[in-house]
Amino acid sequence: MRHLMSPLDFSVEELDRLFDLANDIEKNREKYSHACVGKKLATCFYEPSTRTRLSFESAMLSLGGEVLGFSDAASSSAAKGESVSDTIRMISCYSDICAMRHPKEGAPMVASTHSRIPVINAGDGGHQHPTQTLTDLLTIRSLKGRLSDFTIGLCGDLKFGRTVHSLINALSRYDNIKFVFVSPEELRIPEYIIDNLKEKNIPYEEVISLEEVMPKLDLLYMTRVQRERFFNEEDYVRLKDFYILNKEKMVLAKDDMLVLHPLPRVNEISVEVDDDPRAVYFKQVQYGVYVRMALILTLLEIDTTKL
Repeated sequence: MRHLMSPLDFSVEELDRLFDLANDIEKNREKYSHACVGKKLATCFYEPSTRTRLSFESAMLSLGGEVLGFSDAASSSAAKGESVSDTIRMISCYSDICAMRHPKEGAPMVASTHSRIPVINAGDGGHQHPTQTLTDLLTIRSLKGRLSDFTIGLCGDLKFGRTVHSLINALSRYDNIKFVFVSPEELRIPEYIIDNLKEKNIPYEEVISLEEVMPKLDLLYMTRVQRERFFNEEDYVRLKDFYILNKEKMVLAKDDMLVLHPLPRVNEISVEVDDDPRAVYFKQVQYGVYVRMALILTLLEIDTTKL
């Protein structure tokens, strides 16, 4: 039995197989529509979510399985003081696989050590968001044709952004990747990530101006400034509109640069950019369903050669 706590839990070769499966699902949805009949996915979301939770539910339903769970800690026994370890023991009696989001870093890892079913980390605090990273990697590979040889700019909240941290760790395993970190001083990338890049001799630069680096980017990963990660409203208000991607900035970009965003979007990407063919963040959402379908099949050890 395997769990997914971090994108690094899968080797590069295993990720290739996962993405190949996701691409086959994209082309042959009907082939997989009964693959999980009789299986149940538990979605244990202690923190608000729209995209991730619904993406998991859509993935399981598209595989012919069923879904149960809760979308808020207040509607679970956590409100009565039940521990994560006790909750997962109970969930293991009801379902075959679990996707868990929790505001505390490491909570899904704790759950996995007490679980009798595969546990998927669907986001833990500001730490990791591995299935978003799988979504990002599948999107890049499907639309660019590769996961190597490019310069990627990551812009916005790089301090608290778990999607950013997971993506950097995952892309660090591929060849000839250069990172450009675009953020205000207060939201700079954590030092431990910089230390990791230095240790691996992976090139990076840190800048404040997005316009300055736009022409050199092959990919731009925008993020929102997350109100829920701030300790006071004043700092959030001061920084929330620090970067706004609009048509004027897109003029500076390469013709084939792609704009990604883990969503939800607030103000950081103007709606006028949505019609630009380089804006692929809504395609990302669809790829998120395919990769979660592939992940569920993989962790449940469903033999897809017999479908």
